[in-house]
Amino acid sequence: MNRRINGKTIIITGASGGIGEQMAIKVAENGGNLALIARRVHLLQALKEKLTTTFNCKVEVYPLNVTDYDQIPLVFTAIRKDFGSIHALINNAGYGIFQEAHETSFQDVKGMMDVNVLGLMACTGEVLPYMREQGFGHIINIASQAGKFATPKSSAYSASKHAVLGYTNSVRMEARRYGVKVTAVNPGPIATDFFSIADETGTYVKNVEKFMLDPAFVAGKVVDSLFTNKREINLPRWMNIGSKFYQLFPSFVEKVGNNLFFKK
Repeated sequence: MNRRINGKTIIITGASGGIGEQMAIKVAENGGNLALIARRVHLLQALKEKLTTTFNCKVEVYPLNVTDYDQIPLVFTAIRKDFGSIHALINNAGYGIFQEAHETSFQDVKGMMDVNVLGLMACTGEVLPYMREQGFGHIINIASQAGKFATPKSSAYSASKHAVLGYTNSVRMEARRYGVKVTAVNPGPIATDFFSIADETGTYVKNVEKFMLDPAFVAGKVVDSLFTNKREINLPRWMNIGSKFYQLFPSFVEKVGNNLFFKK
């Protein structure tokens, strides 16, 4: 059991499936208490039952779409009332749609920005003043390698994750003075139902299936970083190397990799 996590209260958004669900399991395994946020209430309730039956932890569920900005303060107030303290927030809610820019509707662009960026900022804004006051806390934002290395058919999604990284980096420097840790997580493609929306044709999944990350593996890396000074988690390692190479030689990478990138 991880002593850093044992007895702490962790909020996870987007907790009803994928790495959100897997992170909840990992936190419960280590004795943490959980406030689970998502839209799909029946899945949250099933996860709560599973965790409370298997582990000695407190779990509460909070139905919320993070784009319902007026509801976010009410939910976080309820969490503080139910748990007393908030020690960590993992901003995991998000989605993507893989289309060329001219094919992507403004409604879809706005949807990705509302969930991936503004929802994340709104949730962070609810815990940050409290964590600063208590002099302790950890905020983990699930971004993406797409936030470092944009490719065709992901213009709006990449833009949203670039925004998440910019926000995270700024908040990290601000919060450090008050004992609050901030970590960005930049995974490559993960084998979850994310692609049921992002890749309706199945083309991208077919092309990268053998490279996809296991959600339990990613969740383990994130949960292991709780209450440490980890600045970033970049997975897989080879993709992060590619992102760094792109930052150094963008023209070369765009020219040489152009055809490959369009396999998305």
